Amino acid sequence: MHCPFCQHTDTRVLDSRVADEGGSIRRRRACSACEKRFTTTEQMQLMVLKRSGTTEPFVRDKAIAGVAKACKGRPVSTDDLARLGQSVEHTLRASGCPEIEAHQVGLAILEPLKALDEVAYLRFASVYKAFDSADDFAAEIATLMASAADGELAEHTARTGDQHQN
Repeated sequence: MHCPFCQHTDTRVLDSRVADEGGSIRRRRACSACEKRFTTTEQMQLMVLKRSGTTEPFVRDKAIAGVAKACKGRPVSTDDLARLGQSVEHTLRASGCPEIEAHQVGLAILEPLKALDEVAYLRFASVYKAFDSADDFAAEIATLMASAADGELAEHTARTGDQHQN
């Protein structure tokens, strides 16, 4: 690590702390030559492997921009999109792989988007899953409705189970 003040290469770490909910490490350093102190942040660089075979760094804002297009005209705030982006990045980092295939980014977006807004989910899924016909939409809507019904059944069972115990 080069000192940002004198460019000397011999620096020592004074303190290390986890930052960004475990996504990075903050280090307080001191230069052995000029004795000035500075802070560095280390973060695992997530790389996205594109279909073409090239790689590029994962950029949360790029993922959010794609989702924002699907959310246009929907009651989804920029804060909602920021939380979704953070959730997607957290999911990708939790995999422990420094290189993620592009389709895994899309998969990581689908579930939190479904919970956020079903219409936006259908819009995003239609592009991501390359829907070819109305039948593709109908099948995806049927899957959404079935999972919603399963969720309502589980919620009802939990409520009635609580009532029977009291």
